Amino acid sequence: MVWDDEFVAFFAEGEPRLRRALVAALGAQRGREAAAEALAYGWEHWDAVRTMHNPLGYLYRVGQSRTRPRRSRAVVERSAPVEPWTEPGLAAALGMLSERQRVAVALVYGFGWTLREVAELTGIAVTTVQNHLERGLARLRAALEVHEDV
Repeated sequence: MVWDDEFVAFFAEGEPRLRRALVAALGAQRGREAAAEALAYGWEHWDAVRTMHNPLGYLYRVGQSRTRPRRSRAVVERSAPVEPWTEPGLAAALGMLSERQRVAVALVYGFGWTLREVAELTGIAVTTVQNHLERGLARLRAALEVHEDV
């Protein structure tokens, strides 16, 4: 069926990007759950979703709204160290950033996305992504006591 093939192709290309963005925004466990929820919604409503200008951006919002926490909790979860080595204070410092700053920093510096790709997925202007990125990096440097004169 053509409809099935279209979704399978969309899923293959979009799932890793959507999952990474939601993990950056919501933390590892909630982000993975949000991506699964969003893609399930996309499958159920594929007739409408496939005609959208930015279906992946729409599903990003679906994932965010479908996994809202019922109570406040930390967004960045601590887990056992994994390769490669990272600064031990990075998880806590990322947790202090706003959601948009954390998403911008994680996707641009962690996954190598362009500002335009982040902007398209999140539905905000490229210049706004740049502002969140710059402010997020400044807050991370301050929290980790990293000086730019190195």
